[in-house]
Amino acid sequence: MNILSCSINTLIKEGLYEISGVEVGQHFYWQIGGFQVHAQVLITSWVVIAILLGSAALSVRNPQTIPTGGQNFFEFVLEFIRDVSQTQIGEEYGPWVPFIGTLFLFIFVSNWSGALLPWKIIQLPQGELAAPTNDINTTVALALLTSVAYFYAGLSKKGLGYFSKYIQPTPILLPINILEDFTKPLSLSFRLFGNILADELVVVVLVSLVPLVVPIPVMFLGLFTSGIQALIFATLAAAYIGESMEGHH
Repeated sequence: MNILSCSINTLIKEGLYEISGVEVGQHFYWQIGGFQVHAQVLITSWVVIAILLGSAALSVRNPQTIPTGGQNFFEFVLEFIRDVSQTQIGEEYGPWVPFIGTLFLFIFVSNWSGALLPWKIIQLPQGELAAPTNDINTTVALALLTSVAYFYAGLSKKGLGYFSKYIQPTPILLPINILEDFTKPLSLSFRLFGNILADELVVVVLVSLVPLVVPIPVMFLGLFTSGIQALIFATLAAAYIGESMEGHH
């Protein structure tokens, strides 16, 4: 009996080890110290960050009292993000505008980069470049940042009393309320990842089948849905922060 149980445990361990090594597609990694870093995501994320910082710096390098051009555009974006934050968070929205705005702009530019930037012409030893949000690691990281943000918002305002929300309106709902906090980052990450991946796959398939005319409307539709996904993520992040500060509802 002991021999049989040992054999089963060995098979389970070996099977789990083999499953943990399974990868979907090919990936390009860097070895930094003792860590293995996903180079594809880092490269495209740095490009997106450089685009955001560069465009912002060029637009506000000579600010005018009456804004024009790039300054006018960025002020419009800022007002839009403020409106979203105020609507979802409430009167105490001010400190959270930079966080919500960073999420929105990074996701928006990342999504659009997948359709507008010619990532495919850059050859890597393994794998290929794509939008940062086309990788589940990026979307999970953004979702976990959102989770940390709304826990911090609730704890900073209510202290340990924040955890009383888990037994409201009745302690019977404790498991469901705890499960809700696990499903929030899952839904945020997989919604964004699935939509961007599906959009890029559809464009690639159509380009391979009908290279010239048909993919163009689909690409425009993809740009529209990519912007909507950025807005949905930022709006839900603000809503979660507002909910943690106001209480369970």
